[in-house]
Parts: sequence; C-alpha cells; structure tokens
Amino acid sequence: MNKYFGLIALLVGSLFFAQQQKGQLRKVAVVGFLNVENLWDTIPSADYIDGTKDKSNPAFHRSVPIDSIKYLKVDPEPYKGVWNDSNLKGKRVIRYQGGNEEFTPKSPKNYNTKVYKTKLANEAKVISEIGAKYSGSAPAIVGLLEIENRQVVQDLIKEPAIAKYDYGIIHYNSYDYRGIDPAFIYQKRRFTPSNSLKKEVVIFGEDGKREYTRDILVLTGLLDNEKVALFLNHWPSRRGGEAISLPKRNAAAAVLKQQMDSVRALDPKTKIFAMGDFNDDPVSSSFKNVLKAVGNPKDLSEQTPYLNLMYPLYKNGVASLAYQDAPNLFDQIIVSGNMYNPNNEARKEYSVYKAELYAPPYLITKEGSYKGYPFRSWAGDKFTGGYSDHFPAFVVLQRAAE
Repeated sequence: MNKYFGLIALLVGSLFFAQQQKGQLRKVAVVGFLNVENLWDTIPSADYIDGTKDKSNPAFHRSVPIDSIKYLKVDPEPYKGVWNDSNLKGKRVIRYQGGNEEFTPKSPKNYNTKVYKTKLANEAKVISEIGAKYSGSAPAIVGLLEIENRQVVQDLIKEPAIAKYDYGIIHYNSYDYRGIDPAFIYQKRRFTPSNSLKKEVVIFGEDGKREYTRDILVLTGLLDNEKVALFLNHWPSRRGGEAISLPKRNAAAAVLKQQMDSVRALDPKTKIFAMGDFNDDPVSSSFKNVLKAVGNPKDLSEQTPYLNLMYPLYKNGVASLAYQDAPNLFDQIIVSGNMYNPNNEARKEYSVYKAELYAPPYLITKEGSYKGYPFRSWAGDKFTGGYSDHFPAFVVLQRAAE
C-alpha cells in the first residue's frame, strides 16, 4: 500500500505539462482545493431556514447555535417534507443534522477551543503553501470541503498564515445529512465574483428514500480579468460499497455536466474548472460515461470537451487518499479544453502549466499502520494534530507577463 503514496514525491506533476519555458516571463495563478476533514466549530448547532425572509430568493438558510433556537420564530408543526429551498419558501423551520453533537467539548472527541484553533492553524498553513513554489503566493482561489458553516471559514481566513491575502468567501448552507458544506475563498485583488449558486444533487437510498448530500457550488467571475467558471464538488461517498453507491455519483456527475455544458453554451471562451473530492477515480464510469472527461488531450472534441488533469497521475499509481486500505485518486481537477496548451507556452490568456497534488513530508504519516497515508486529523475520537485524510490538489495557470 505505502508504495503508492511513495510515488507522490516523484510523480506530483502532470505529464501533460512537464517542461518550463526557460527565460520566458510569466504571470502565474494557482487554483486549488482541499478537504479540510471536518472543520467544525465547537458549538452544537442546527440550520434555521426562514423562507419568509425574502420572497424573491430561495429560503434564508443559516447555521445557528442550538441554545438560540428558542428565541427564533418557527412554524408550530415540525416540517416533514422534502428538504430543498423551493419547498421551504414561506416556512420557518429548524433542521437538525446527524453531526451537530460530534464536534463539541462534551462529545467523545472532546472537541474544545484548543483543538479547533489547532485545526484552523493547520489548514491555513496548508493553504498558504499550495502552489507557492510556482506563484510565490497562496492560491488565488481555493475550494474547501467538509466545512460546517460560514463561521468556520470566517475564522479560517483570519489565521495569520493567510490573513494578508484578504480572502473573500462564497458559501451556501446545504441540506447534507451531516451538515457539512463546500465553500470557496478567493483573493479579492485577483478574483471578482459575478455570480454564485448551489445546485442540488438528488439521490436515493436502496430503500427508495431520499438522501441528502452536498450541493455542487458554482462560481463565475473574473480571474485577473479573464472569465472563469468554477464548480466545487463533494460527491456522495462509497458507503455501502462502490457498486451500490455508484448511481449516486452518476447523479452528481449528470448535474455537474449539465452545469458545465450550460456555461460553455453561453460563452465557449469561458475557462471552466471542476474540482473536488469526487469519491471516484478518473476511470470510474461517472467520469467516463456521464461527465465524459477524457484523460488524453488527443481525445478532446466537441462531444468530449473536458480534460481530467489528474489522469496521468492516476495511471502512474499516485493516490490522494486511502479508502478501505486501497489507494484512490478521488481528489481531481477537470478543465475545459480551451485551457490545454500543447506547447506549454505563455500565451496572452491563461492556460494550464501544471497540475499537482500537494504532499510535503509533514502531510504524510511517518509511522504505524498508516505510514505513508495522508496525516489525518482524527484517529477515531483521538485528535492526532494532523491535517487531513486527503492531499490537496491544485492547478498552475500561466500567461505572458503584461
């Protein structure tokens, strides 16, 4: 098992983008993401949905401390319908998720302020270093997975390691059964948002009952004055087995493809990035048959316009995590074909220079049965002082200097 992770030090670079142009002045931007492995605050909370707040928008939805619920206006009868923004317009309800007590001081994890602050500092350190050897800076845009609410992101961007980059936040509460969400942070001097939204992924269990998972977070705007669209994903897990759970990820892939295709139809020049923890490998049917993301630039076409930058890493045995003691590359970045640059020259507009996993020694477990795995934060209920059970992924963009 460990040999797969040992390869990361040698094979972190995508084979598409191997050689740097010597003597060529470039402007560089880094876009990446990381699964922060349960970044929760210490306060037991629930979601408050006030569908009467603004009738022109989806239901007002935010995380609130459980102790404050008694002060809120809520409907007299508990809500028993389908949880989505459309159905909840005009209603005031509370949604309790499965994880609201797990990361608190009174839980078996003893998740206290000291542990929370360590988690924040750890994740900020990693963010500050992603792609820095290419850009000399923290990433222009970062996707975050497994965050509890907007407050933890606000606390994160105030950490000394990244506070100077003045990150803005894009976040929406989801109806995920555990209460975790995706979020984007972006350097305000580099990226200007134009629109953002969340897209629901509708899935069902074997019993036919509705299950609730993370939304796909969609963000459009200008990266250094170039039009981009970003899609942050945390697809349904393999809980219950890969084959049984595959239809759920196929459903997420279909939503993602529809959204990406819509952006391309409106403006084919928009540069598209889909990233996240997909809980599938680059060769899984969700990518091959539904999203139709190709691994070889030669296979790009009007029918297959998306390129999976992590495919070469996967073919060379590189993994971003271990799931059930097997190596997987679930953390991936897919781009639109207009980002591919066969000659790797610094053009007038951004193109992909390199895609990597970020796996410095301190993010790798040094000993024990998990030697070589990502240095995760939790071993059962014990806080290890680690960072995440996934390695971050990022893409380096380049264009000719202005």
